[in-house]
Amino acid sequence: MDVYQIVTDKIVAMLETGVVPWRRPWTSAGLPRNLVTKKPYRGINHFLLSASKYVSPFWLTLRQANELGGSVRKGEQSTVIVFWKVDQKEGDTDESGDEETQRRFLLRYYRVFNLEQCELPQARLDKLPTIETHDHDPIDAAELIIANMPQLPELETAGSKAFYSSLTDRVTMPPRELFTTAEEYYATLLHELTHSTGHPKRLARETITEAAPFGSATYSKEELCAEMGSAFLCAEGGISPVVIENQAAYVGGWLSKLRDDRKLLVYAAAQAQKAADFILNRQFTGN
Repeated sequence: MDVYQIVTDKIVAMLETGVVPWRRPWTSAGLPRNLVTKKPYRGINHFLLSASKYVSPFWLTLRQANELGGSVRKGEQSTVIVFWKVDQKEGDTDESGDEETQRRFLLRYYRVFNLEQCELPQARLDKLPTIETHDHDPIDAAELIIANMPQLPELETAGSKAFYSSLTDRVTMPPRELFTTAEEYYATLLHELTHSTGHPKRLARETITEAAPFGSATYSKEELCAEMGSAFLCAEGGISPVVIENQAAYVGGWLSKLRDDRKLLVYAAAQAQKAADFILNRQFTGN
């Protein structure tokens, strides 16, 4: 099996479900690392494991779980990570008559499970560090915007991903206490709620109703729309000064992928205004 293709397919699949690595204003309990060796995963493995749905940073193999006196829960799916294997073989002899050793680096993969997928003895769990959390007071203006949104989609708190599913009409958010600031929590939630306005029962925006693979013009338009909608709503809620720099960088990132198409920005801004007006329950009247 082609390990490069496995990794590529995994990354593309995560991106297509809304896991965008340059937008993650929330934390976990640190870098993803092996539960037994405590060593952090490096390279592509860091990205593959950081983008998972789990909050815990600890991972282990099936054998490691068994050796700790535990097990992996029935039905849990593993995550593929990779490593380099050094293959040495004897080659030709050099001018002195000594035989040369040739080294080849082969990419291989193995499977790991997150701690949340396992059952381990309590004594082992008691030794683990606690997850870093932050105390945030609700921002009343932002709470009011969310509460008054017409046809509010289902809101779910779970895992470590923020995304909107048009199939279930549900916004999933990481726990509020994982966000570094309250403002970033609301900016992220308003980004996902802007996505939800494209559902057929709301504004029926084609960038949501049509299939759009990651990186396509349609996908990029929708991401621009969602982030600009969030920026408009953050301004309405009085939290724009705290998050506007990150929002501008995010929008700029998508524009650079589309070769700075300024017409696209105008289109996205118009759609974002419609989405923001819908969430605020205002009648859109044009420019």
